[in-house]
Amino acid sequence: MILTTTNSIENFKIIDYLGIVTGVALAEEKLVMGFSMSKYLNSIRNSVDATKEKAFQQLQENAKKLNANAVVGIKVEIELMTSNYAMVSVTGTAVKVVS
Repeated sequence: MILTTTNSIENFKIIDYLGIVTGVALAEEKLVMGFSMSKYLNSIRNSVDATKEKAFQQLQENAKKLNANAVVGIKVEIELMTSNYAMVSVTGTAVKVVS
């Protein structure tokens, strides 16, 4: 599956727009503030990376349900909830492309 933030894919032609797809994931563990700011920032980075990967997997699964082979115009939103959980939302347009 091709994933891109652009609205087109070089050397491919979009032949069908199948709908908007989304993947949303919430971190499984709460971030805890400690005495070390660098450890806290690293834990945020690791949490966001893992959560973003889950959101992209869900996005791809939802696109496959529409028989898409690409998602264009992807937007990623990352939010640190007040309860110190990272949440990632990924949205794009599922399309069928040919080369």
